Amino acid sequence: MSAARPPRAGEPPAWGAILPFLLPAALFYLGLTAYPVVRTIWNSVHEVLPAGERFIGGDNYATLWADDTFWRAVRNTLIWASAAPLLEVSIALLLALALYARVPASRLLRVAWFTPVLMSYVVVGIVWAWIYNYDWGAANTLLRLAGLDEWTRPWLGDTRTALPALIVVTTWMWTGFNMVVLLAALHSLPGEVIEAAELDRCGWGAKLWHVMLPLVRPTVLNLLVLSFVGKMKIFDLVWITTKGGPLWSTETVSTYTYKRAFEWSTFDLGYPSAIATVWFVIVMGGVGVLTWSLRQRQKLEY
Repeated sequence: MSAARPPRAGEPPAWGAILPFLLPAALFYLGLTAYPVVRTIWNSVHEVLPAGERFIGGDNYATLWADDTFWRAVRNTLIWASAAPLLEVSIALLLALALYARVPASRLLRVAWFTPVLMSYVVVGIVWAWIYNYDWGAANTLLRLAGLDEWTRPWLGDTRTALPALIVVTTWMWTGFNMVVLLAALHSLPGEVIEAAELDRCGWGAKLWHVMLPLVRPTVLNLLVLSFVGKMKIFDLVWITTKGGPLWSTETVSTYTYKRAFEWSTFDLGYPSAIATVWFVIVMGGVGVLTWSLRQRQKLEY
């Protein structure tokens, strides 16, 4: 049997062969992604009740503008999405550099640091709720043993510490994932560039700052964007630990949308759809700004 002839330049694609492979993925995308987005935008300008729907124009958006709880959720989510990616990627880079330098027990440390990623948010939320327990949790127990009783507090029950405590949890959980990706990026650096820096008697600090970090910059950017998107839609951990409390101090846009859609007795899906639509635009804008501000302005050559 003769091999298939490659298409010539300017020749139209063989759609008869392409469509059978493209169609299943396209149907899944249209049914599970595109249609829900379009339907949510449609619902946002309607009052959607069990008895039917009624067009109300921009009333939901006007109500949203004056909703203090929504803006509190926006504030909490933006703080989370700004602080957590920086912490995760920064700590992950330090850990990846330690493993790259082959510190003692590096194989064991790689597994230990990556293990939290393998846990679900439900398991992580329950474990850290125990750790933060005021009476017998590990956090307060260690503080008491160290003689720092005045530092003990109900970490998830205090409006001043609840949100930072959850940021610590997500940082602990996802740093290992970022570490593995950055370690792979470090190991894939061109050997001739590293060797040239060493031949020029470039010290470890200078080699890291002037050679290694610029080369892994695209990976760092992708990890920051990925973490930013994940924190902008955080739901599971909050729902398991605090459900947005105390006093909305850990309320996120995702938890507030869920409450307005399924817990409040309004039975209206139009208003939570407006929240989801506005937040979709904000997230897309945030990703665009983050990508533009951290983009590589000069192409690296080596």
